[in-house]
Formats: sequence, C-alpha cells, structure tokens
Amino acid sequence: FFFAVFLPPLRTKLTMMKIALCAALVTSAAAFAPQANNARPSVAVQAENSRREALSSIAAAAAVIAPAAANAAAGESPRFSVFGVIGDGTSYSEGAAYGSDQSSAVYSPYSVYGNVGSSDALYSANNAGEVERKKGFIAESQKRLSKLPAYVERKEWFNVKDELTRYMYETRGAVRGLAETPEQKKIAKSFFQAIEEASLQATLKNQDKCAAASADSAKLLDQFVASL
Repeated sequence: FFFAVFLPPLRTKLTMMKIALCAALVTSAAAFAPQANNARPSVAVQAENSRREALSSIAAAAAVIAPAAANAAAGESPRFSVFGVIGDGTSYSEGAAYGSDQSSAVYSPYSVYGNVGSSDALYSANNAGEVERKKGFIAESQKRLSKLPAYVERKEWFNVKDELTRYMYETRGAVRGLAETPEQKKIAKSFFQAIEEASLQATLKNQDKCAAASADSAKLLDQFVASL
C-alpha cells in the first residue's frame, strides 16, 4: 500500500525537476551566445578608434614641430648662447637673449624690462597720477574720521571699529607712500598709533579714551596733509 500510494508522485516530481534543470541549462547557453557574437565587433571598433587617436596625435605633433623647423636655415650650424656672453646672443637659448638684444640695461639677464628708477623707465614711484590717487585716499579718510566723535558719543563701538578698519588699509599705504621727510614720517607713525589706540578703546568700550584717540587721529592726519 505504501509503494502504491507514494511511489508514482515521487517519480513525477523527479521527472519535473529533470525537465526544469534542462530548460535552465538551455536558457543559460542561449543567453551567452549573443554576447560572444557581439564581442568581435566591439574589439574591432576599439582597434579602429585606437588607430584614429594615434594618427591624430602624430598630426598634432607635426603641427607643433613645423614652426620650429621653419626657423632653421639650410646649411646653418646650430646656434647657442651661454648667458649672452659666449656664442650667439640672439639665439633662443632658454627662451631669451639675456639682455644682449636690448638697447639699454635690463632688470636681470632673464627679463626684458629695464631697471627700476632709471630715467627712461615707463614707471616712476610717486608720479603725478599716483600722488593724486593717494591724496584721494587720505581725503576720504578725513571724512570718515570726522564721523568718529558722533559714534563714540552714541557708544556705537561697531561703527567706530568699522571706520578704522575697512578703509584705513588704503590710508596706511597712501600715508607711507607720501611720507618722504623725517617730519612727515614722524607724523605718520603718530597717526598710525592714534587710530590703533582708538580701535582698542572702542573694543574695550572706554568712551573717554576712545574719544581722545579719535580726536588725535583726525588732528594728526590733518597735520600730515598740511605738510605735503
């Protein structure tokens, strides 16, 4: 009875499993077949692209070399220069002629620009345009310093510090650039100390000392302008 009841279903299940396994194998083999066929064209395309890139690189190199070759003359020996002293100073040694092709002295053997401060230099320190620009910075600073007493009186410490920092960088440069005599340099130093003291006292929120330092800074800057 046991074999009669359970044996037929068992055989049926085994048969179904074998069929399913065969179907899976066939499907897997079919899935790999197109990929194997597509591999050959892909390799061919990559090889063709590589050849094209190589030809493009050769053409670009030839284009770069062509102008350099044009500078050479037939039958001409190689030209060279050692710091413009030995050999041909007009050659392209290290990309320069070391000043031997200039009509006047240069800043350095590797520069085409003249000496700073020479009579024929295009730029000269404190020329008319630069002096006016620096004086404009100082005039604007005088306006800003005139606002400090009201800020101090209202205890607007952030406004005091802003006026002494956001524009005074230009003021310092202008004052230093225009200070030539010992007296002017002395006034400039005192002015710098005054604005630093005013900023410090504003940070400490000391009203009296900040007011005194602010007044000193404005007075000293006026004295500096009068000395110019």
